[in-house]
Amino acid sequence: MQQFSISPFALASTLWRNRELIGTLTKREVIGRYKGSFLGLLWSLFNPLFMLLVYSFMFSVVFKSRWPGGGESKAEFALILFSGLMVFNLFSEAVNRSPSLILSNVNYVKRVVFPLEILPAVALGAVMFHFVVSFMAWLCFYVLFIGTPPMTALLFPLVLLPFVFVVLGVTWFLAAIGVYLRDVSQVIGIITTALMFLTPVFYPASSLPPDYRLLITLNPITPVVETARNVLIWGKLPDLYPALLYSAFSLLVAWFGFAWFQKTRKGFADVL
Repeated sequence: MQQFSISPFALASTLWRNRELIGTLTKREVIGRYKGSFLGLLWSLFNPLFMLLVYSFMFSVVFKSRWPGGGESKAEFALILFSGLMVFNLFSEAVNRSPSLILSNVNYVKRVVFPLEILPAVALGAVMFHFVVSFMAWLCFYVLFIGTPPMTALLFPLVLLPFVFVVLGVTWFLAAIGVYLRDVSQVIGIITTALMFLTPVFYPASSLPPDYRLLITLNPITPVVETARNVLIWGKLPDLYPALLYSAFSLLVAWFGFAWFQKTRKGFADVL
């Protein structure tokens, strides 16, 4: 039986060696999703904007919410909300799709020469495309209603990079689990819905009572959402030590997910 390496070097090697294939499949994934629709790729912009309008209306108009230290402007409140929502949607969209990745690509499982381990990277690439579209929309609205973002916004890609590795690791793990346990996709949908309210997307973590603040802090999405707002809106530099700690954690999660996928993939063909 063929053996698959689980070393961190194999992880980096497979992503680099198959980078062109990953790019090609990602492009096909994005185009195929909107193929035949009247508005095409514009749908990738309308969906996050629609959700932004809904959440902004509910929290700023219906519930009269105000962000601590964020001023009274509804436009500013919407942009603060959207900055956290972008990060969370990157996680939720990738994770919700991951249990069905192998199940929806059974034809690749039978091909010995096809690198199955890149499928989660392809799915993440498609999600990243939608994230970039959302971010460009956020940037346009920020410039229109507030002005030039702070210089710390240039650090946003560095803030996001470790989080991408966390998402990739979770996607590898769930893609493998989803082959053996078909109910995982249903459970993940419930978990991501709960996580949306357990992540400081609609509120700052500092507004929570101390007893619950630790629970929210342990959520791996929380530091990314909070730091993203700091660099995009408040003009604050990330704290170096927590950033390095989270980077190390992200690489560990990515390696664990990759190793799990490589260890369990030998049984994919038997189950499918």
